[in-house]
Amino acid sequence: MEPSQQEPAGGRGRGRFVPAAVIVFGLLTALALGWQRYLTLAWLGESRDALRVMVDANLGLALVVFLLFHVTATAFAFPAAAMLTVFAGFLFGWKLGMTVIMAGSIAGATILFLSARAASGGYLRRKVAAIAPRFEAGFERDSFFYLLVLRLAPFIPFFMVTILPALFNVRLKTFLAATALGIVPGAFPYSRLGEGADSVLVAARAAGREATLSDLVTTEIRVAFAALALVTLIATVVRRVWLRDAP
Repeated sequence: MEPSQQEPAGGRGRGRFVPAAVIVFGLLTALALGWQRYLTLAWLGESRDALRVMVDANLGLALVVFLLFHVTATAFAFPAAAMLTVFAGFLFGWKLGMTVIMAGSIAGATILFLSARAASGGYLRRKVAAIAPRFEAGFERDSFFYLLVLRLAPFIPFFMVTILPALFNVRLKTFLAATALGIVPGAFPYSRLGEGADSVLVAARAAGREATLSDLVTTEIRVAFAALALVTLIATVVRRVWLRDAP
């Protein structure tokens, strides 16, 4: 092959890492800017009045801004899924909040998935398979079911469950379907948590202290989290039985 033909191929090879490099840069930038300081109940308590005014003044714009922020945070693998869901429930109510969270999660995860798939190669897949062969076995057996089970496991970070299927050549439509279904059990209780946060934040301010997540837990929320725990337990048991004979 002549040099003139080799150069574009090399450029394309290097270019496939650009999306992943942008995401890593975005994550580091977000951490450097201190995004994590704003995704706390303490900040929500301090800013609740201003946020309420903004949402009441222009609900549509508030939804778009929140959605874009959520998509960006998810695409940059920023660890804030639970707190953003609480914020969404607080600002928009649990139904609308859960809807915008699901839309943002799916869109952001898709960007991260496609970026990871573009940058991944056989070497990285072999490394992951060597460290954790069950991942390779699971995705090869039934990529939809295995990804769904991973989504339901709260102890595995959201961004990791987004990147792993990209390494094992999971189809985009399979990824979208499993992700959409898998985030529902977590989005429901946390958005309900956020919807009931206002009175708790007011009471905490009156008492001169910061609210905590435990302050938000009501009987209804306990039932929701119990259901989430049951779903997670079932998913864990199914995954272990299903992969019992895997290498």
